Amino acid sequence: MQRGTNLGRLGGYNQAVILDAIRRAHGGIARVELVELTGLSPQTISNVVRRLVDEGLVREDRKAVSGPGKPRTLLALEVSSRFAIGIHLDPALMTLVLLNLDGKVAASARHEMPAVAEPGHTVRAMADRVQELIGAAGIARGKILGIGVAAPGPIDVPHGIVVGPPMLQGWERVSLRDPLQELTGLSVLLDKDVTAAAVAELWASERPGPENFAFIYLGTGLGAGVVLQGEVLRGASNNIGEIGHFPTAAEVPECACGRPNCVGMALAFRTLIRQGIDAGLFPPDQDLTDLALTTPAVMQLCAMARDGQPQAVEIFDRAARHLGTAVAHVANLLDVDRVIFGGPLWEGLADFALPALRREVQEQFVARAIHEVEVTGSALGHEVGAIGGACLVLDHVLSPKASGLLLERPT
Repeated sequence: MQRGTNLGRLGGYNQAVILDAIRRAHGGIARVELVELTGLSPQTISNVVRRLVDEGLVREDRKAVSGPGKPRTLLALEVSSRFAIGIHLDPALMTLVLLNLDGKVAASARHEMPAVAEPGHTVRAMADRVQELIGAAGIARGKILGIGVAAPGPIDVPHGIVVGPPMLQGWERVSLRDPLQELTGLSVLLDKDVTAAAVAELWASERPGPENFAFIYLGTGLGAGVVLQGEVLRGASNNIGEIGHFPTAAEVPECACGRPNCVGMALAFRTLIRQGIDAGLFPPDQDLTDLALTTPAVMQLCAMARDGQPQAVEIFDRAARHLGTAVAHVANLLDVDRVIFGGPLWEGLADFALPALRREVQEQFVARAIHEVEVTGSALGHEVGAIGGACLVLDHVLSPKASGLLLERPT
């Protein structure tokens, strides 16, 4: 159960069930269909729908004829009645999105991460960027449900704290949630970036039946978000998915954890750049530590590989083999039917890396005689983390939760 939230919900459990059903019915849905779908009485449906219409969340969309009798009035979500803001903090980039109730991006922005060694400055910059995004979109603040922040782990979700992420020097125990709420006047949720990305993929999916997938995040770090039977898994401390510390046979620099063979280091920016230097693709004095310089250098290396530069292709083929083995372990452990790759680094790798990763994962998937594992890239692009942050808000505010059925013990 996710704890530590300070975000309100729109109505009770029945209202959430009905609103969720209307949201998922992209072609509109009639009241009688809601009765059949939810098991609620016609009177309850009528009362809740009236309230949703009055609040501007739902509209009576159009008439539909199906057989004899009066035409049915179809209900549709008023997607522009409310919005959620998502912020993704990658050590190199800050990405913001404004999502409508249908989970579609209404506005977005991308900024270099400011002064990562000064967390307070970064939080103030986040608040400023939020104000700019709302202003540029021309959205009334009263329509904003809240802000969801997707941050690199480890994180302390109940207290809204980032706890010493390896690539953010000086961020030992940094409070993000409460200061950002104070600066913006908006409610804030905080979750791990890979988990937020998995939430985004779940919200974007239109597949029938429960989902089972792993989302593999590639950016300045490596991690995995997990969805099983349609539920997002978070782990005991909300820090699931640290696959960057899986062992690899590759010769890589020592990881921040102190071990010499972590697979995450096979994809670390400084590792890839060092290999580029050794191959003569970069000058010997190419910077290996400053994210403002290493990020464009890795993108340049990706562009070389896309253009067929042999040494660059070899560097990424080698990285893909190591990554593919680690991801195959994830697929085998969880028995998922899909693996989705995404994140800032994936944007530069997708065209040429996906076939190699697909081959590595599928060849090493133990249950392949029983079912295939689909290996694909995210359709949500580099904004997937920020979209996930906003989806955290939408999911909390709009989705029906079993906790909504709990009754308090009388005192």
